[in-house]
Amino acid sequence: MLPCTCRKLAGCTLFITGASRGIGKAIALKAARDGANVVIAAKTAEPHRSLPGTIYTAAKEIEEAGGKALPCVVNVREEEQIIKAVEKAVKTFGAYTISKYGMSMCVLGMAEEFRGEVAVNALWPKTAIYTAAMDMLGGSGVEKQCRKTDILADAAYCILTKPKTFTGNFVIDETLLREEGVKDFDVYAIAPGHPLLPDFFLDAEPDVIGMKLEQHGASPVLKEEKKSTKPLSPVAETFRVIQGAITEDFVKAIQGVFLFELSGDDGGTWYIDLKTKGGSAGSGKPPVKADVVMSMSSADFVRMFTGKLKPTMAFMSGKLRISGNMALAMRLEKMLVQLNSKL
Repeated sequence: MLPCTCRKLAGCTLFITGASRGIGKAIALKAARDGANVVIAAKTAEPHRSLPGTIYTAAKEIEEAGGKALPCVVNVREEEQIIKAVEKAVKTFGAYTISKYGMSMCVLGMAEEFRGEVAVNALWPKTAIYTAAMDMLGGSGVEKQCRKTDILADAAYCILTKPKTFTGNFVIDETLLREEGVKDFDVYAIAPGHPLLPDFFLDAEPDVIGMKLEQHGASPVLKEEKKSTKPLSPVAETFRVIQGAITEDFVKAIQGVFLFELSGDDGGTWYIDLKTKGGSAGSGKPPVKADVVMSMSSADFVRMFTGKLKPTMAFMSGKLRISGNMALAMRLEKMLVQLNSKL
């Protein structure tokens, strides 16, 4: 755990989305112990049938911890609700100085745009974090493979108390805390000593999708064609597999067209059309205008599709550049998993 930090956030105002429970609330309570003002921007105003907490119960806990709370009903998909909550925060506390949002893919652009004025950073957990959502998704016993929300609260506190020159960073909770002098991480574990589940967004899992591709008869990276004809290149083979995995239901669910500008060997323009009837994938321009344009090397594209490079990590490291509909682009990770589940 972090040592005493002498109320560094006293008087600061935090605008925290999703603060009614889980990680958001843990960060709010950590700041509240310093005497911070906390705007709780979340959807849950009435008790949920299976999830604990509302914006009002969270506000009570924050004030009991020593902070001041302003509960606001906010769905982050509704811009008008966000604007009203910000206006209410300014009216109540004078201004807000720190925000926590889930739009991590905007970090690099916002950090540059607001450099010198506002620091913008992203924080990831190294392992799975035990929350109500994890309990629902992971099933019985999953908590033993998780850490408590406290580790993210401590890591967020470290970031929030740094000068605004610390900006544009993608931080892993454990890495940051080790740099801050924390040595005992068992205090964050639900079951100390039990193996921990790696976080979904970190590049730490074996090549599960790659194995699926091989079972499907794919080639090198994939595997050589068994026929005597010249094997397809890795990129062409990847798009062949994608084409075979597309279904009408999948097209209806995604409703987007992705254009890939690939460099290096077997580079060029490729696309995945998940908008027009039947869907399609291949080389050249898509049949309709692309919603998202992604630029990367052909080698990284193959690594990304075969599970060796996650889209989020590719973007963070600069290997993947994105223009167009960012909301749709952020669904790429889910899209790849769904495509490969069809193999």
